[in-house]
Amino acid sequence: MNGSHHDSPPPPIPDVGVPSDLAGPADGAGALTDTGADGRRWLILGVISMAQLMVVLDATIVNIALPSAQRALGFSTADRQWVVTAYALAFGGLLLVGGRLSDLLGRKRAFIAGLAGFAVASAIGGAAPDFAILVAARAVQGAFGALLAPSALALLTTTFADPRERGRALGIFTAITGAGGAIGLLLGGVLTEYLSWRWCLYVNLFFAAVAMTGAIPLLARQQRSRGVAFDAPGSLLAVGGLTAIVYGFSEASTAGWGGGPTIGLIAGGVALLAAFVFVEHRAARPLLPLAVVTDRLRGAAYLGALISGIGIIGMFLLLTYYFQGILGFTPLRAGLAFLPFIAGVVIGSNIVSNVALGRLGPKVVVPVGLLLAAAGVAWLTRIGPHGTYGYDVAPGLLLTGLGMSCAFVTAFSLGPVGTRPADTGVAASMVNSSNQIGFSLGAALLNTIAADAATTYLATHHAAASLAAATVHGDVTAFAFLAALFSAGAIVTGLLHPRKAAISSRLTGAQAPAVQPAPSA
Repeated sequence: MNGSHHDSPPPPIPDVGVPSDLAGPADGAGALTDTGADGRRWLILGVISMAQLMVVLDATIVNIALPSAQRALGFSTADRQWVVTAYALAFGGLLLVGGRLSDLLGRKRAFIAGLAGFAVASAIGGAAPDFAILVAARAVQGAFGALLAPSALALLTTTFADPRERGRALGIFTAITGAGGAIGLLLGGVLTEYLSWRWCLYVNLFFAAVAMTGAIPLLARQQRSRGVAFDAPGSLLAVGGLTAIVYGFSEASTAGWGGGPTIGLIAGGVALLAAFVFVEHRAARPLLPLAVVTDRLRGAAYLGALISGIGIIGMFLLLTYYFQGILGFTPLRAGLAFLPFIAGVVIGSNIVSNVALGRLGPKVVVPVGLLLAAAGVAWLTRIGPHGTYGYDVAPGLLLTGLGMSCAFVTAFSLGPVGTRPADTGVAASMVNSSNQIGFSLGAALLNTIAADAATTYLATHHAAASLAAATVHGDVTAFAFLAALFSAGAIVTGLLHPRKAAISSRLTGAQAPAVQPAPSA
């Protein structure tokens, strides 16, 4: 992929690890660019971070609760992934739409509306009497999360006018985003064990209330962005295409990969996305200007975020059931079992943001990270019905956390680089969108691969097979696939990312971008 002539060249940036495109609001309506010595901008960061944590951890918090929710509501193992997928698909599929709506509504209005809608959907999901209402509530959560997340990132970048402070703020924001999924597993374990699985949804009322209490008085009212229109055809085609593909992957667990429903849905989804590209290429004001994703630097960053999403959510889903169903862990112990992954994310994020990205560049950092993640999930293929956590699981989680941090820290740092000011919000949304689409694909794909392998194992081993052995065989097969996916991703991103000298030339015209150290999470 090559850079497009539609991209305007970015001006030189000072000695920070934040793209110059994020230096201020494109429409001239900053949230709070000069707060004086009272530190209100850091309170705003706290408000924005609280909202971001709520959105990110909700992608995983119900994972730990799934076995309990499945027993309470009686849904099947084949359907369980929809509790995760409905949220991730709505979130990822609507993020670009949410970014445009935040421009149309004004970012403060969009932020508060997203918080309120997310809270209401969480309350409905927590009280859900059956599977259908739970899945519908999760989808509505994802839709409001897609409105909330782009406005949160835009508010952060316009609040911090000083580039060095913005670097520190983005470091905190990225660490929260990276660790939020694993924090959701921990919190889900505590709530499920000591209260109920329903509190994994009710807890969002607390997050939303705290964030809204701070947002209303602290955030300055912003004007709507000028010259922004809503691209309805592009929005419908993008959402329809992504939904069809993910639904096709999930159908493979029952209809088979060669079944009519599977092939039809996936082929239809691909056709809708092809139509989306056609429409966007000709639209006067497209939902996603194609120059945003066809640039090598940004496109490779988005691909890394997509692969990370597939791996993280698939691994979390499979290990959650392995911990509770095979090793007999309580929900709390299952949540604590993901601590090595959190440690890997925190360590890796600091190494990448403080040292590696500035010195080595993404052409080295991202492929090395994906290879580390491949080694981590390959280690997880050692699990067995009578496996040990300390030897068979923990090292793999640590390696995977280290590797994943390389991909998504790079994506958040470089995803918006080099875009026109009018497209900066969409480019930033693409990072979250790629990651969340990966979540939805990963949940459907890995669950289907594991279920297929387990079914085949039971059919071939007949009476000699135990359900536990079949389940573990399915998990091992899915982890092996994931290791291959990460390895392929390392090769592709290594080829796509331009050399460090080319990136330095684009960003500064002379010198390599130094990365502002991020605080330890």
